[in-house]
Amino acid sequence: MRSFVRLLVLAVFVLCPVAASAHVGIGDTHGLARGFGHPFSGLDHILAMLAVGMLAAHLGGRALWLVPLAFVGVMALAGLAGAAAINVPFVETGIGLSVVVLGLAVALRLNLPTAAAMALAGFFAIFHGHAHGAEMPATASGLAYGAGFLCATCILHVAGLYIGITTTRLGAAYAAHAARFAGTAMTLAGAAMLVGML
Repeated sequence: MRSFVRLLVLAVFVLCPVAASAHVGIGDTHGLARGFGHPFSGLDHILAMLAVGMLAAHLGGRALWLVPLAFVGVMALAGLAGAAAINVPFVETGIGLSVVVLGLAVALRLNLPTAAAMALAGFFAIFHGHAHGAEMPATASGLAYGAGFLCATCILHVAGLYIGITTTRLGAAYAAHAARFAGTAMTLAGAAMLVGML
């Protein structure tokens, strides 16, 4: 148990740098390559996307593809809303909460109905999509940026699915410990992000 706590504390410090958010500045939002690379520059997006994949892997069946698809679909629509300057309140708070709540769902291995998991993922996709859509210029280069961002998000979902499926194949007890550790680390990292916004 002590080694678990030590690993957890270490993970929180590693996963919570001061500039953890992918939205610390607008930066260059032109082109497919920039859009593809952007999700990997912010811990908030990485953790939330991995959590969506791990939750889907835990639920299995149709959730394997429906839960990530719900996130990507809603994120794309919210991105268009952001690019059109349609206001969504509390975007950064919603992004931080997504890491906390999705991390908890992974840690507790919640057995949600597929529709409920899709709704949960879709709700938080609103904030992620809007934040990045608001950063995009309304040009062809901006659309390429959005396409790259969606592709990278899908890859992060697949990585979360892979982690979830692989740990399950190693045994139920191992999968439970891995999910508890990863989910708790995600939750603590999300909480640190929220505290950093105060």
